[in-house]
Amino acid sequence: MKNAPEPQTDTLAETENYLVWVADEPDGERTYHLELGNLTVHFFHEEWDEFLELVKGLKKGK
Repeated sequence: MKNAPEPQTDTLAETENYLVWVADEPDGERTYHLELGNLTVHFFHEEWDEFLELVKGLKKGK
């Protein structure tokens, strides 16, 4: 069995409890990963853009 190429990853943001990283997959797809403690949410590029719009709509203290 051939060794499949590994995705290239990069950390976009990190705090003590949370991590956001991106992976450029060997097939050319870019995926985003949001780690929230024990939960990891995976996004394709279009989903990530929509998620960022959602977060921008949040208001502090509301």
